[in-house]
Formats: sequence, structure tokens, C-alpha cells
Amino acid sequence: MDKATFDKGLEIRRKVLGAEYVDNAFATADDFNRPLQELVTQYCWGEVWGRPGLDHKTRSMLNLAMISALNRPHEVRAHVRGAINNGLTKDQIMEVLLQVAIYCGVPAAVDSFRIARDTFKELGI
Repeated sequence: MDKATFDKGLEIRRKVLGAEYVDNAFATADDFNRPLQELVTQYCWGEVWGRPGLDHKTRSMLNLAMISALNRPHEVRAHVRGAINNGLTKDQIMEVLLQVAIYCGVPAAVDSFRIARDTFKELGI
């Protein structure tokens, strides 16, 4: 593991998803899934999210669209929160999910809209 890239990824991951969420992921990790947490932190967050080519707001929009298309509700919830942390508005998230409906399917968008709405309520938005 490259410690510098891991540390950079951990910083970005905490900023986007929230320290509580990330710290819980590591605190509840065991010998089986800890390597996945480390891999995701180093490569996803350090290598990719740490690149200068796209800002975090744009990366959040892309992630919401892709994760919605893949129908991954747990990740949609986490990345709706991350999108808010990265400066997206409720209306911008709505637009991303409308795009998902057209290009990826209405069922994926319906679930993601439901999850986003519930997340907004949790956040008091």
C-alpha cells in the first residue's frame, strides 16, 4: 500500500462522505473486508478522486448517475450525502436522477429518487 495515496484518499473520503461514515467503515472492518476498505480508500479516493482533472462536485454527479444505474441503494444514500457535501443542490441531484431515468431506466431512477428524498429528510434539507 502506498501510504501517501492512502492518506490522501482517506482525507478526501472523509470530506465527501463524512468522517463518521468512513471511521465506522474502518471500525467495523474485520480481516475479511479490511483489505477492501484499504483498496477503496487508496485507489478510488486517493488515485481517482485525488486527480486534478475533475472537481469533486463533478465527480459526485458522475457517481450518483453510475451508482443509480447500477441500482446500489446503500451507495446511492452515501453519495447523495457526499454530493451535498460537495456543493450540489437538491435541484442538481434531481437533474442527475432525471438523466438516469432516461438513459438507464425508470426503475433505477425511481429507487434513487426515493433514497435521495429520504436522505434529504434525514439531513433536514
